[in-house]
Amino acid sequence: MDVVLRATRAVVGGVERPASVGVRAGRIVGVEAFEHSWESDREVVLGQDEVLLPGLVDTHVHVNEPGRTEWEGFASATRAAAAGGITTILDMPLNSIPATLDPAALAVKRSAAQGRCTVDVGFWGGAVPGNVDQLEPLHHAGAFGVKCFLLDSGVEEFPPLDAAGLRGALAELARFDGLLLVHAEDPEQIGAHEHGGGRRYFDFVASRPPSAEAAAVRTVAEAVSRAGARAHVVHLSSAAGLAEVKAAKEAGARLTAETCPHYLTLDADRVPDGATSFKCCPPVRDRAEQDALWRGLLDGTIDCVVSDHSPCTAELKRLEEGDFGAAWGGIASLQIGLPVVWTAARERGVPLATVVSWMSSAPADLAALSDRGRIAPGNVADFAVFAPEEEWVVDPGTLQHRNKVTPYAGRRLTGAVRSTWRRGAVLDLDAAPAGALLARP
Repeated sequence: MDVVLRATRAVVGGVERPASVGVRAGRIVGVEAFEHSWESDREVVLGQDEVLLPGLVDTHVHVNEPGRTEWEGFASATRAAAAGGITTILDMPLNSIPATLDPAALAVKRSAAQGRCTVDVGFWGGAVPGNVDQLEPLHHAGAFGVKCFLLDSGVEEFPPLDAAGLRGALAELARFDGLLLVHAEDPEQIGAHEHGGGRRYFDFVASRPPSAEAAAVRTVAEAVSRAGARAHVVHLSSAAGLAEVKAAKEAGARLTAETCPHYLTLDADRVPDGATSFKCCPPVRDRAEQDALWRGLLDGTIDCVVSDHSPCTAELKRLEEGDFGAAWGGIASLQIGLPVVWTAARERGVPLATVVSWMSSAPADLAALSDRGRIAPGNVADFAVFAPEEEWVVDPGTLQHRNKVTPYAGRRLTGAVRSTWRRGAVLDLDAAPAGALLARP
């Protein structure tokens, strides 16, 4: 073995137990009892307060490079991921220019990322009006699937699909079993609740009601069932939306869903007026909605937890004027997602192994990344060493994100990532980037 890691606590096979893990040539070759005898060049024994986790997988990250690299970028985003125990990210097709709408744009994105990534990076394509003929070429070029919006995305180069466009995209994807990711909010309902701007947070929340999410999820579920296609609802935020996902699954629709750390931990009743660092779409809602999402995770209706890391410059957040109508909507949490979710989970009595399944194996399964997300023989030797009882306070200045705006500033968290391993070696954030660019298996 090149290296053996021994841990009195490791998340293996969906449970936490003692284990030793043998690694050769960047792959896990065996998982045995803690005291198992190995022939190895090196041994690393974790501390009693540390847990060995599989490297996390985040399938919802807006890197924004090229085109809006001042918002984020592959170098800064992947350093932030590594600092947070994440060893694989999938980049969203919008907010970069060009948007990833055809193989040529995907090649531009890959070129921008080449040699700049600390962790492994894959790419989603996009589905917009007029590019249905590009969905299969994107699939064959290595995109893991395509994302669409059902309402204005906020950037003109990524327009939404109407009902006919949604049906057309799903029919095309069904031919080769491609995956459609959907931002599910109903445009008519959002239009009927137009936000007039201003500093009052609950005016903004009222402009994006749960009924709009529920109606859109119902539209997607019906279209998926008719086409026999697969779809995934991104950033689920409400009990009403959750109920539609549950009904669709029970009816046999090939529908999955995710939620995000902010919907699980932030509470609308505690968002100060003018605090635009909290703005995202759909919005952070109240504690009752949050409780419903936790129930949805625990009963399997929601499949995974991913960041929806969507940063921008401080200027675009309009922090000084505090206008929720004018501010860019998006929350940056890539580096701190695990401790944010774990802090809330442990208060609810949810085991660490369950949290890890939501943030590692489940998103890996969504993207068909069969060689990661679990500590198992044959998988890449990607790990996070996590201290689940360590307490600390979020200091934005220590974040690796290009822009340091976060609603978690000053928040006390429990659980800290001590180190992140890629291919059997500890990642050094100051070393030359060596992350791989991934293509759909």
